[in-house]
Amino acid sequence: MAEPQITNKDFQPITVHHSEAEKIAGESASYWKDAWRRFKKNKLAIAGIIVILLLSFMAIFGGTISGQNYYEQDLLNANNPPSSDHWFGTDNLGRDVFARTWYGAQISLFIGLMAAIIDIVIGVIWGAIAGYFGGKTDEIMMRIADILYGLPYLLVVILLLVVLPQKLWTLIIAMTITGWINMARIVRGQVMQLKAQEFIMASKSLGAGNGRVLFKHLIPNTTGQILVTLTLTIPSAIFTESFLSFIGIGVQAPLASWGTMANDGLPALQYYPYQLFFPAIFICLTMLAFNVIGDGMRDALDPKERR
Repeated sequence: MAEPQITNKDFQPITVHHSEAEKIAGESASYWKDAWRRFKKNKLAIAGIIVILLLSFMAIFGGTISGQNYYEQDLLNANNPPSSDHWFGTDNLGRDVFARTWYGAQISLFIGLMAAIIDIVIGVIWGAIAGYFGGKTDEIMMRIADILYGLPYLLVVILLLVVLPQKLWTLIIAMTITGWINMARIVRGQVMQLKAQEFIMASKSLGAGNGRVLFKHLIPNTTGQILVTLTLTIPSAIFTESFLSFIGIGVQAPLASWGTMANDGLPALQYYPYQLFFPAIFICLTMLAFNVIGDGMRDALDPKERR
């Protein structure tokens, strides 16, 4: 069989108007817009955000919804199982577990957020200064951080809580004594990589001082790592508070947190397991939600994943 003959009629030239010759077909996206687009594809991370928003909403309005007071005692209704009157049941003093759960959410989330924010402020400033100036400044600052890092974290926190008055801010300060070191190391490493790049040299050549270079160029360019570390620091702080409250040296009465509720519910575990179940499940759910958000943000903000 003869091969088909190809002629000029089989080809059609494509003509492009000069005004459209350099037209960009795809939509231009900024770094943060592209990161949000990739973050939205992570269904587990979106579910984590929804869970945190729901928990935050219930922490604010949960007590109002139930119509019960978290501190009101009613010994005649002690240890009642979940019912239409008390949705999560009552504890050994007749207090509504539903109202106490969401009041405890306020305390636990507040401690987690405040401890994480203090860690970020101290860690970012410490790490940025050490990484930017380098030399003896970096050596002295990071050796101080290494000494503090060598101290047992829980031992330091427990000793401070034993020595100082057991108040809410005492607990937060004790948790942040050495909690900022991990953030400082991360920021220091990022700043040491960025300070040798051309845009920093250009900023300096235009007369920018050290403060402007640090707070206008270097620290904003480490925002991705800071946010990821933040989402992983919050659940760690919530767990630490819950553990300390569980062993009796954290949040003190009349305040209540998920840790104190778990401590109160443990003796009645065999007969009234719901008293321990609800605070424990919300501790686990909160930690899981923040961790999947952190994993999603880490993948979304990774420049290697950009397309």
